[in-house]
Amino acid sequence: MVDRYFAVPRLAELYDSFSSHRRDFDFYLPLLLSADRVLDVGCGTGELLHLAREAGHAGRLCGLDPADAMLDQARKRSDIDWVLGDLSTSEWSEEFDLVVMTGHAFQVFIDDDQLRNSLSAIRRALTAGGRFAFETRNPLARAWERWTPEHAAEIVFRGQDVRMATNVETPVTGDLVTFTHTFTSPRWTEPEISRSTLRFLDADTLAESLLKAGFRIEDQFGDWERQPLTDASPEIITIAVRA
Repeated sequence: MVDRYFAVPRLAELYDSFSSHRRDFDFYLPLLLSADRVLDVGCGTGELLHLAREAGHAGRLCGLDPADAMLDQARKRSDIDWVLGDLSTSEWSEEFDLVVMTGHAFQVFIDDDQLRNSLSAIRRALTAGGRFAFETRNPLARAWERWTPEHAAEIVFRGQDVRMATNVETPVTGDLVTFTHTFTSPRWTEPEISRSTLRFLDADTLAESLLKAGFRIEDQFGDWERQPLTDASPEIITIAVRA
């Protein structure tokens, strides 16, 4: 679920290099360490769960992702449960104290039915009083306006240069942003290109959706330093409790 364009096997190997120095992990890791049973929805390569184990988490850790190539990277640790699928295929009932969605995975719920069903599945998976922690980009910050080829990311992985450039389809209307990622390397015969759509929910719509799904917002922040949420905040970081 996280960064579906990395589902191609050779790109899955590159994911952690493109996503290095993640400040969100500094926020989420203490939450994981304070919960006995944790589900990471859209876990990708499983790096956050790996870090939790390395930090001494002795309870149940479970990662869910629809991309087998990403889970191939995650399975480097066998002391964590790795599940291929998504929330529509899950049947957990009151099994986790904490559910997290990192890497803006929450934004892949692009229509109301998908959002409603996913929140219902997350609530069902949580124990009474369990918490759901996630983030979504604040639409008022208009992050997509900086997703241009001029801001392409470049890495060196095992001696090969790889470039990731983004192009947003314009005009952007409503709360959906569609874009393509183009991955290129001098060693490849052709680029890898993917197209994705993300939903940018505003804070009021998000709060209403959580309330209808049976959650209470416990905390909300505008950035990874836990500053208050404002119109200028880049993120809407939310910790919600199963009501």
